[in-house]
Order: sequence, then structure tokens, then C-alpha cells
Amino acid sequence: MINTLPKHEIKDINLADQGKKQIEWAERDMPVLKSIRERFIKEQPFKGIRLSACSHVTKETANLAITLKAGGADAVLIASNPLSTQDDVAASLVRDYGIPVYAIKGEDTQTYLRHVNIALDHRPQIIIDDGSDVVATITKERPEQLCEVIGSTEETTTGIVRLNAMAKDDKLAFPAMNVNDSQTKHFFDNRYGTGQSTLDGVIRATNILIAGKNVVVVGYGWCGKGAAMRARGLGANVIVTEVDHVKALEAVMDGFRVMSMEKAVKEGDIYITVTGNRHVIDLSHFLDMKDGAIVCNSGHFDLELNLEALKTKTTEITRIRPFLDEYKLENGKSIMVLGEGRLVNLAAAEGHPASVMDMSFANQALGVEYLVKNHGQLENKVYTIPAEADYEIAKLKLEAMGIKIDTLTEGMIEYMNSWTIGT
Repeated sequence: MINTLPKHEIKDINLADQGKKQIEWAERDMPVLKSIRERFIKEQPFKGIRLSACSHVTKETANLAITLKAGGADAVLIASNPLSTQDDVAASLVRDYGIPVYAIKGEDTQTYLRHVNIALDHRPQIIIDDGSDVVATITKERPEQLCEVIGSTEETTTGIVRLNAMAKDDKLAFPAMNVNDSQTKHFFDNRYGTGQSTLDGVIRATNILIAGKNVVVVGYGWCGKGAAMRARGLGANVIVTEVDHVKALEAVMDGFRVMSMEKAVKEGDIYITVTGNRHVIDLSHFLDMKDGAIVCNSGHFDLELNLEALKTKTTEITRIRPFLDEYKLENGKSIMVLGEGRLVNLAAAEGHPASVMDMSFANQALGVEYLVKNHGQLENKVYTIPAEADYEIAKLKLEAMGIKIDTLTEGMIEYMNSWTIGT
């Protein structure tokens, strides 16, 4: 326990005992990040570096924050989503690890934006972002601080879209690491993590049987693949909607029904959006849905569902149970919205399992290290985590799982590097 608590804004410091148990429980399943932490303790790569992180304040994120502080970082943590904070974890980070945290589950937008500015008051040299709100805010509202920033890391599809748009408009003032597209992130975190935690959120919020339901997955990126896979595994009849011909074809080849949203809204019982775009379920779609249709979002921002438009055709909103609201419409139907349209896997459940976040946050930690070590040598553009870091994370994960793989023989290596050796 820290003798003098750092500045913070959390729900209740008295929740820290349970939070510490949660953090330690997650650590058991995060051996890769733990091994990186042990190296950071010895090498202190972030000594003297001010770091502001905007991320989901969960027990897994706590282990990342602890790792970065162990490496010397002067870190501040704020929530990236109003409903994703685990209040007990936030309390333990403050009390037991001395990390300033500004996050309260259920905080309103005004509070969230104030916390973004508190993160920037820290005058960060490194920014860890989920959704690029901190980067966008410093660029638009506090440009005098841009010269202090070494770089940022981003691990959401939504955030990468924003960063690429900034780079295209020549507005990105520092290098940014695209953690999201690391193989050990999107292959596993997006597919297996989002897939499992999304269905977990749906079940916790509703306690309905998935088997036999028509589940519409909107978007067939890595997160969509995971959600579709897990829904089918629970016995659902899965429908996929897409705007990309290649992804739509892949969904067909994977055995899913693919159709337009206009047709899908007449068949679906449960809708899961995972696109990173806005209003992919719009007012016209809501009005055409079955009575009692369940709608949720597992993309980063709640803008995927046009709930503001839905409210204009709603006569009453009733909280049926935690994270389940019934919108009674003028046309006599009801639409069930989960988690207020925010990330259902974090609003109604606990987010990704620690074992998959182990790899994602290992990427984050190594991404921050790469930015610091290469300060002054990188351009103001979006970089992907180096391939060697990806392979090292996979290697460490397999070792932790007790799995050994084969290696190439000298003859194999010679063959793969030669054009003179024939069949």
C-alpha cells in the first residue's frame, strides 16, 4: 500500500482490497507481460518519461499500467469508455500501486472530456490511446504541447482510422504505433477476445438462450469473425452484413448467410455491430426490426447505433435489468438496447480474458519502448509493431503454455533461400 495516495478521481478507495485480488488474478494469466515487466524493472527504459494512458480501466489494463510504471514511467490513467471501468481495480491502482487514476464506471461525457484534459495536464511525452480521443484533443485544442510528445500507441480499429486520417491531412504531429494490426493482437484479441467477451456481455445482460436465434453480425473484420464464430458455437443461425466484397465473400465461404442490412433487419433476433463506423444501424433499420429485437455494439464508440434518431420515434425507455433498456416505439414495437449502445463486452461483462490481453498489452509495452528508443528517428506517421516483436510475443506465449514447435533444418533454410535448387 502506498503511504501517500496520488491525485485521483474514482468511485471509492475502499474497493481496493477486491481490486487488488482482481489484478493479481489477471496477472496469473499474463505471463508474457510479466516477463517484459521483469526486464523493464532491470533496464528502466521509461525513466523520467511522462505517460498518459486512455484505456479501459480493467484488471488487465492495470497490469499494463503497473508494467509501465515498473519501467520508470510517470503514468496517469483515464478511462476510454464511460461504462468499461472496473471501480475496484481503479481503487487498487491508486492505493496499492500509486498510479493516478481518473475513471468512474458510468461517468458522463462531460466528466470523460474533463478527464481527457487532466491526462493532457500531465504534459505527456507518450500517449496510450483507445479511440484516439487524447491525440485528437491535443491536436485540436492544445497544439502548444505537441512538441513535447515523443509518440502514441493505439490498439483500436476506430483509433487507427482516425490516425490515418490525421496523417493523410498532414495533422499527425508525432509518430504513432499501430498496435491494433500486430498479428498477435488482431488475430487473437479481436477474434477470440472480442468473440467470447461479446457473447458473454449479451448473455449477462439478457440471460437469453442463444441457440436457435438469428444473430446478425454487422461487419466481418477480425472482431466480426470472432463474434460470428462464437454465436454459431452457441447454436445461433448467423447472418453477416458487409460493405466489403472480399470480406463478404469470406463470410460466405466460412458458412454464414450474407445479405444486405435492409433484408437482415427483417430476420434478426440479436444484432451485434463491430465495424468501427457510425450509424451502421440507423433509424430505418430499427423501425423494420422484429418486436423485441436485441441490439448491441462491440465496436469502440456507441455511434455505431443511431440511438439519438431512435429516441425520436420512442414513446418510453424502461430499464428492464442492468444494461438492458427497452425502447417502446410509436409503431407499437419494442427494441432492446444493451449497455446503452456502448461496448457490450465491457459494459455488461468484464472485457477480454486476461490470457488474450497478455499479448495485446505486451504489444503496447513493446510499442512504447520502440517509440522511446527511436525518439528523433521516426517520421510523423503511423507505424506497425516490428515483426520481430510480434514473433517474440508469440514465442513467449507458446513457452508459457508449455508448447514447443519445430525449427527449420539447414537444408530447409538453404532451399528456401535458393533459386538454383529445383524440385
